[in-house]
Formats: sequence, C-alpha cells, structure tokens
Amino acid sequence: MTDNSHHRTTPSGKPRARSVGIGFNGTPGTFNAITDVPGVAVGYSTLISGDGPLVAGTGPVRTGVTAILLRPRAELATPVFAGIFSQNGNGELTGSHIVEETGAFNFPITITNTHSCGVSRDGTLRWMQRVLPEALDSAWGLPVAAETYDGFLNDINGHHVTFEHVTEALDGASSGPIEEGSVGGGTGMITFGFKAGSGTASRMVEWQGRRHAVGAFVQSNFGKRHNFTIRGTRVGPELAEPAVREGTPRAEKGSIIAVVATDAPFLPHQMKRLARRVPLGVAMTGGFGYHSSGDIFLAFSTANPAAALAPSGRMANADFIPDTDIDPFFDAVVQAVEEAILNALVANDDMTGRDGNFVPSLPKAWLSDRYGQLPKG
Repeated sequence: MTDNSHHRTTPSGKPRARSVGIGFNGTPGTFNAITDVPGVAVGYSTLISGDGPLVAGTGPVRTGVTAILLRPRAELATPVFAGIFSQNGNGELTGSHIVEETGAFNFPITITNTHSCGVSRDGTLRWMQRVLPEALDSAWGLPVAAETYDGFLNDINGHHVTFEHVTEALDGASSGPIEEGSVGGGTGMITFGFKAGSGTASRMVEWQGRRHAVGAFVQSNFGKRHNFTIRGTRVGPELAEPAVREGTPRAEKGSIIAVVATDAPFLPHQMKRLARRVPLGVAMTGGFGYHSSGDIFLAFSTANPAAALAPSGRMANADFIPDTDIDPFFDAVVQAVEEAILNALVANDDMTGRDGNFVPSLPKAWLSDRYGQLPKG
C-alpha cells in the first residue's frame, strides 16, 4: 500500500480503490492520474438538480461535461500524435476520422452525455476562439468530443448542457490531483449496476534511464453485475444487493470512453497500438463489450511537438521508442485503465434520479469486509 494521500483519496476526500486495500500492479505517478503526464489538465462542469418524475426540459438533471487539455493553453494548437480504437462502435467520438487519417489532432477533448456531444464539440471551438484565436484565424478545427448515455438518471432529452457549461469545464481544467466519481460527464453514469462515472489512474515506465508517465481517464458506464471482477476474482455474484431500483424500465445502453495520455515518444501507429490495449483493462473488471456498449478509446503522446507541427518544405524528425520495447507501456495501459474504472466505482455514493430511479454505490461495508480496510474520507 502507498503512503501517498493522492493515491488513496480524491481532493474532496472521497475514497479511491487503494484506500480500501485493493492492490494493483505497476508504479503509479505522483497523483495516480492522467495529470501525471506533464501539461495535461482536467476540468469538470457538474449539473445536479431536481427530483421526482421526469419533465423533459426541466429535469431531474444528473449530467455534466469533462474537459481534458492535452497541453498548456498557449500550446493547444500544437497537435499530438494519436491513435484510436473502437472495440464496439455504439457510440460517438468526433474527430475520429482525422485521427485515423493523419495520426494526430489538437484542441481539448470533451466528454459528456450522448445527446450533448455536439454542444460540447461546438463549445470547444467557441472556447478556443476566445482563449487562442490565432489557432482558428486561418484554419478550421475538428475537436474530439465523446459521449456515454446517462438517460436512466438524467433528463437526457432536456439538453441541459450548454456552451456555458463547456466553458466552465475548460476554464476550470487544472493539473495535479483530480476528482472522481459522479463529476463532469460521469455524473449520471452506471457500471456493473453501481454508481460510477469519472475515474483516472497512471503508471510510470522507465526506459533507458528516463521515466515516462502513462495516464488513463475513463467515463465508465458499462457492464452487467454478474460479470463484475476485482483483481481477477468474479465478485459480482456476491453482490446481488443492493440492486438498482427502477421507477422506469432501464434499457441496456452502457458504454465506456477511455483516454490514454503519455509523454513517452511514440509515433501514431504506436499510439493506436496503445489504444488497442485499453479493452484488456476493461476486461480485467468484467467488461465484455456487449452489443449496446459504445467502447471507444483514444491514446495520444505529448512528445515530439516540433514534429507534430512540422512546417511545410523542410524535413521533420521525430523520436520514438522502438516497437520491440513497447511491452511495458502496454502493461501500463492495462493497469491504469483497470484501476481508473475501480476508482470511478469506489469514489462514489448512491444516486437517485429521474422518476425515482436509484443506483447504489459499491457498498463500503462489503469493501471493508473483503479487503480489510475502511475507506478513507
């Protein structure tokens, strides 16, 4: 177990998976978060209001926006080498075509609910025009925006996410330790029949005397209770209760978005290889990519900024770690994604949303009995 308080609790004091005695492989970074990658920042806008029967356009509201900045604000126009992998395409990630075509993208990433994905995409362009107008003066932008479905708890057809909320998430993005659980785009999300949402973790990898960070951020909203697995043990059958309570029937509309960031120098084809390892971390928790699940994964590297922004008419050069040495980075992706999902579950509380629909949190007493430590916070 680690003595680092950031590894055990979120900034608000919510427990993380390590605080209950769950052990993990690999070495986390200082914050055990995607923000261990220098220059990466995360911000949220969280919308929670109203109770009772659904009134479309009024609520109840259980949603939000997450923003991930790839570089410091002044450098957001500089592309990052990147790759994507769609394990199951029942979902949306805008900008995916240019990532596939060029192996790079720029501008922040946003993640929200399914019916607000366009607002978060367009809101990013509005924000960039305000904070870095030269990035759009003579160019176009194709921001990355992703989504998962929160309609069991949220008035998803009420379109409560606005440009102002996107701006709030982007303006509030910071490095260092970040919140997890029912915050930002993860506010109304469910995993294995428990309250989940936003989660993060990181691993440090040493190569040729240099330490590189690999960080993962997930918006976790997938899985069936009976498949739930913690560190190789199928625990779902132990957890028939507490159960989801439905005032209105719940359709199976689960998904997971994962963003992997690293400061290790890799080329675009290698970033796609890292993105392809995300499903292995999801599977470690019991996620099997069922039909209705949108499982879409993006990986990017902040290294090689000069090569990513190479001007026309001159030779560009990029450093990269050889493919023959990439395996420890695969380990890091799988380990960080697995822990990020469990963090999203542990750092959470019960939530009641539209029509009295109720989603329990992963029981803290059960965690304490099974893993031998009371959660901190």
